[in-house]
Amino acid sequence: MSLPSFYIPSYTAAQQEVMLDEDNSRHVVQVLRMKTGEFLQLTDGRGHLLEGEVVDAHKKQCRVAIREVRTIPPPWTNVTIAISPLKNTSRFEWFLEKATEIGVGSIIPLVCERTERQTIRVDRLRNILVSAMLQSQQAWLPVFHEPQPFSQLIARSAEPLKLIAHCLESPRATVTLAGVVREQTAPAPGTLILIGPEGDFSPGEVETALSAGYLPVSLGQNRLRTETAGVVAATLLCIK
Repeated sequence: MSLPSFYIPSYTAAQQEVMLDEDNSRHVVQVLRMKTGEFLQLTDGRGHLLEGEVVDAHKKQCRVAIREVRTIPPPWTNVTIAISPLKNTSRFEWFLEKATEIGVGSIIPLVCERTERQTIRVDRLRNILVSAMLQSQQAWLPVFHEPQPFSQLIARSAEPLKLIAHCLESPRATVTLAGVVREQTAPAPGTLILIGPEGDFSPGEVETALSAGYLPVSLGQNRLRTETAGVVAATLLCIK
């Protein structure tokens, strides 16, 4: 039986103990009813997996002694998905959960011309990533960025492989993302893919991306919802 897992915001090699925050302390002591001497698992989301022993089962400040440390290598892929927030928040949250489970390294909320929801609750969405990381028993938490305007991201992006998935007839994306992945003989050192809002990118945005060196790709014959497109892209780029 696996140990219960909890997220801690930071960890250094010199640490011998961790003081859990109030929410985690309450869950350990009052919900799970763990006692002194029982073991649990901690991760900082940056590759450290810690086995700890409860040494002070305080419901507000539970103290855990670190008994074993494992360092988990980062995912072999280095994938960033820039995706438009959705009017239906629950659908966007579903995407974040699945992208974390699949192993996406970085997620950028992308504000486009046709993006209906311009503001998001970043703290809540980061908590969803943490929950998905723990549930899928990972030690790497995706980096979740503040929302970025389309033009700003295009100007700053420097990944070796830059892709934009769109459904416009002109310019038409004649290459499939699956085909791009098949042609790679080794994992790209960094991949960024743009996923547009409901209603797709505007023609001007697509032209701007192509002028900046982005490769237009198709995700298949069917027209996908934004969150579905994001999950398909994550699966093709992260899982081999």
